[in-house]
Amino acid sequence: MPLEFLRNRPEMAARLLESFGFDVPEHDRAEVSAAECTDIQPRDYRADGVVTFSRGDTVRMAVVVEVQRKPSTRKRYSWPVYVATVRARLECPTVLLVICEDKATAEWAAEPIPLGNPDSYLVPLVLGPDQVPVITSAEEARGMPEIAVLSALAHAEENVKTMLACMESLEMLREDTARLYYDFIISAVPATALRNWEESMGTTADKYRSEFARSYVSEGEARGEARGEARGEARGEARGKADAIIQILEDRNIEVPPDERSRILACTCEETLRSWLTRAVTATSTSQLFR
Repeated sequence: MPLEFLRNRPEMAARLLESFGFDVPEHDRAEVSAAECTDIQPRDYRADGVVTFSRGDTVRMAVVVEVQRKPSTRKRYSWPVYVATVRARLECPTVLLVICEDKATAEWAAEPIPLGNPDSYLVPLVLGPDQVPVITSAEEARGMPEIAVLSALAHAEENVKTMLACMESLEMLREDTARLYYDFIISAVPATALRNWEESMGTTADKYRSEFARSYVSEGEARGEARGEARGEARGEARGKADAIIQILEDRNIEVPPDERSRILACTCEETLRSWLTRAVTATSTSQLFR
């Protein structure tokens, strides 16, 4: 999902780099570039994403973006290739930004990669849960909804205000994009954070007037009552993720045949559902979901 955020709002990469104290050059355009990182080698190298910052016709900086869900020895050899080939192709400074879902993977990804020559290392910029900015202001969240979503995912359990601000920001998006982000959030945040947010919607109505959010809270409660499932139960959480997977696919105009719909709804494995949810954002068919 973070890649979908960058595709929708490439300027988000600048904000993330600045959170590391990194100086992003002045630019008048940020855009997603070709992610191929192949030069003359027969092996195909492709990064998850590449964002460029340009001024006029000149590319001033490139960011190779990788989403890493678990440690991989292979990546410590391919990442330097990504950076070097993008740098050579675009002839500009190039940095590596790695986005990790958990602290352990973030700590692994942050380790400097020795390149062979003395004192020569590639040091990835790593965005893990601890590095995601804490956004509690609705005004700030509206300025960059995608980062507000990341903030809620990382911090909602200990700070419900990040969830409130995030939901407020979704009103700035097109309805289909807002629904996509919303479905992702409610399926990914811990059940306790979701429950705290729903309770807070009533007590903070004067400050957070998100009709979008309140409508979805009501919708979620209605679905829960209809199914007779407690949100905090594992079974209910699994059904919520399954519903989100199907909703994301349908919002992206991808047909979900009855047998595959049944397979998704019948699944209770948390790890499998999380994997399918991630793939649903970029899959072009349901067959890619189950690969």
